[in-house]
Amino acid sequence: MRALRGFGWALCGALASAAVLTLAAQAPDRADAWPMFRGSSALTGVAAAPLPATLTLRWSYQAKDSIESSAAIADGVAYVGSMDARLHAVDLATGKARWVYATAGPIGESSPCVRDGVVYVGDLEGVVHAVDTATGKARWTFKTEGEIKSSPNCAGSRIYIGSYDQHLYALNAATGALVWKLRTDGPVHATPALDGDTVYVAGCDEQLRAVDAATGKERYAVPLGAYAGASAAIRDGQAYVGTFGNEVVAVDLAQRAIRWTYQHPTRSFPFYASAAVTADLVIVGGRDKLVHALNRSTGKAAWTFTTRARVESSPLVVGARVFVGSNDGVLYELDVVSGKKVWEFTAGAPLSASPAVAQGALVIGSQDGVLYRFGS
Repeated sequence: MRALRGFGWALCGALASAAVLTLAAQAPDRADAWPMFRGSSALTGVAAAPLPATLTLRWSYQAKDSIESSAAIADGVAYVGSMDARLHAVDLATGKARWVYATAGPIGESSPCVRDGVVYVGDLEGVVHAVDTATGKARWTFKTEGEIKSSPNCAGSRIYIGSYDQHLYALNAATGALVWKLRTDGPVHATPALDGDTVYVAGCDEQLRAVDAATGKERYAVPLGAYAGASAAIRDGQAYVGTFGNEVVAVDLAQRAIRWTYQHPTRSFPFYASAAVTADLVIVGGRDKLVHALNRSTGKAAWTFTTRARVESSPLVVGARVFVGSNDGVLYELDVVSGKKVWEFTAGAPLSASPAVAQGALVIGSQDGVLYRFGS
């Protein structure tokens, strides 16, 4: 999706509209794992497992093309997709490939989801793949009619994923059979999240839609005022999503109304990254080269941190630490309270993928195809 990043309207105008999907829990499904994009079905980007106080680069793994997919970590393996049309399973301890699975097309921003011995991912040919984690062999595939940049959300016995064919899909996790599909007003670009029995879909139709997870029927919609490329994060009955109207929007799901909006007072740029949501803060990167931390109750800025390029990597929170990549090629560690820089690592290329944390390791890929693993 590198061509789309430079042209906000290409995401939703020339391609007809995007959609954000949301399905919720409050923390990663397992403390020793980071099983999917943003760590949990709520997409909050908050890790339950700790990291060493000092991070050291332990290994780097080279794919053959750009890594814009965010890694999943489970049972000592990091799983990540690449534009080389491969899903890579990399041993977390050694950095060696356990297996490499060939997909139908390049894997862009779709990030793997691992559940019950199977890893799921979508590719730019519109195929959803279910791959056995032990063997690297396909369990099943499902073909949509458009490219997939949405990440799968594994919830119960179903896989929820969006496609640029303008549908949100619910698939049987064991067989890949279609359970239902919902047509939206444009490509479903972002990742679904689950809050109880409801899927929330926001996108280029400028709506946050609430959809029955069992039936795929729409329950209601809340106008966002602009199209959204980011995935919504859900916490405590609130949805948080950045838009191409240069705003971060908080939606009260019970009231079915916008609670607050945030826009930087002087820098008007879209928010493409997905937010991390703690008990007190909403932390999100912007194309204005800033990381923004907002008071979750009021939407007022608590702090901002300036990088040297746009921030499309979605922040990750580990205790009192925030980790986020930037297109300036730097992985930053910030203090969650003050926003002050604590540590940084310079990679060889832009970091638009989001960091993942589990088992004492932080993993992130770069656009020159390198997967980095940090730890003690």
